[in-house]
Amino acid sequence: MVDLPNCPKCGSEYTYKDGDRLVCPECAHEWNPNEQEQAQVIRDAVGNILQDGDAVTVIKDLKVKGSSNTLKIGTKVKSIRLVDGDHNIDCKIDGFGAMQLKSEFVKKA
Repeated sequence: MVDLPNCPKCGSEYTYKDGDRLVCPECAHEWNPNEQEQAQVIRDAVGNILQDGDAVTVIKDLKVKGSSNTLKIGTKVKSIRLVDGDHNIDCKIDGFGAMQLKSEFVKKA
């Protein structure tokens, strides 16, 4: 039996080979084992590279879904965490709690 690597996305051990690619039947992730997957670079509104733990400032008034409050321009957010997805920043904001933001609406402080 051939030892295939676990899925890099979900860690499943049930990967299988399909041509020159490997496939995970649990999460449907496909990858080429000969190519190294590059980490996604997340940039703010002006092009600065963001990293976990950075502090950012909101550059536009943002309506908070499910609330009548608005996140005002100039709000400072400390200790961000980068995640995959459409809203690629996880953070806690004083007065609002845990939130997800899009990197296009912040700039590095």
